[in-house]
Amino acid sequence: MSKLIYLDNSATSFPKPDVVYDFMHDFYKKHGVNPGRSGFDAAIETEEIIDNTRRMLTNLFNAGTDHKRLTFSYNATDSLNLIINGLVEKGSHVVTTMLEHNSVLRPLYVAQQAGMIDVTYVPFDISGYVDPDDIKKAIRPNTKFVIVTHCSNVLGTIQPLAEIGKICREKGVLFVVDGSQGAGSVDFDMQASCVDVYCFTGHKCLMGPTGIGGSYVGEGVHINFTRAGGTGVRSAYPAHLEEYPYRLEYGTLNLVGIAGLNAGVKWITEQGVMNIHNREMMLWNKLRRALQHIEGVTTYCADSDENKNPVLSFNIRGFEAGDVGTMLDVDYDIAVRTGLQCAPKVHERIGTIDCHGTVRMSIGAFTTETDVDTAIEAVEAIAAISRNR
Repeated sequence: MSKLIYLDNSATSFPKPDVVYDFMHDFYKKHGVNPGRSGFDAAIETEEIIDNTRRMLTNLFNAGTDHKRLTFSYNATDSLNLIINGLVEKGSHVVTTMLEHNSVLRPLYVAQQAGMIDVTYVPFDISGYVDPDDIKKAIRPNTKFVIVTHCSNVLGTIQPLAEIGKICREKGVLFVVDGSQGAGSVDFDMQASCVDVYCFTGHKCLMGPTGIGGSYVGEGVHINFTRAGGTGVRSAYPAHLEEYPYRLEYGTLNLVGIAGLNAGVKWITEQGVMNIHNREMMLWNKLRRALQHIEGVTTYCADSDENKNPVLSFNIRGFEAGDVGTMLDVDYDIAVRTGLQCAPKVHERIGTIDCHGTVRMSIGAFTTETDVDTAIEAVEAIAAISRNR
């Protein structure tokens, strides 16, 4: 079997740095015990790794002074459900965008169908960006929070969070950000962007494994309980604990996941987040310029590399996206994502909902120039089949 060319890093980064695999293995062999429940050395050392990971992520996001408000969950979807369901109040209004992933759209839809909230979906422009003024116009007297993706998983567009956050702060409305595609991909300052809650996943640009994510909740933000359970602390207390991190953590944590995330964050910090990003964008520029010169190929919201992540969505005239993905896989050993990418409103807006979405190529830290060259040649060959038949 030839080497897999992996261009699906927006789904999950692959491969991970070797230090991530090694640290997870070594950690779990030595420290695979329950933290916070006992006082023996291994349990204490495990808790230290967890606490250190909280501190690293809090610093990475410049989230605040209290690292205990950084809590862990299964992934960004898990945290977004906890945050959204913990914030919605009957009769309140929520502002979001047409760029959102189903991890935001579906919890809001459920709450809306239950008669709890009303939702406004702000559109994005021809280049894939939300206008902060449109967010401002959508805010009502009963708006409880605004929730926006850091970066589109379909278009790669990084949204103007600082401008949106400033508007939310002036209006007295909470600002929640889905950082699934943004955390670890670009430098981010939660405080400077006036973000109240930032949700993230570990398995994408933070280089951790699947099954680990979390959120940082700013001081003064109240999240209602939607779950309850063991914390290993004050067990005689009948209600779930109100203080962080216990407020949003339930039961035994994913220890090996946190260990992998710890190693991943160290790796991207040592490499330099923007160093990784700039190299990825260099390859993205080569890919998108080449594809835009191939007859029959249409790219979406890819006219510039400004405020972008290395994500390219395209279609080939005469083929459905899924068929292109199959040909790339079977004939060229190139792994991509096709379809609606769990973001149906994006495809409604760019006109690809009826043709079953797009082909998405997403470049990662270990993508090579040879990988990109092969992908370009493959797309050219598939487009030629369409032109000649």
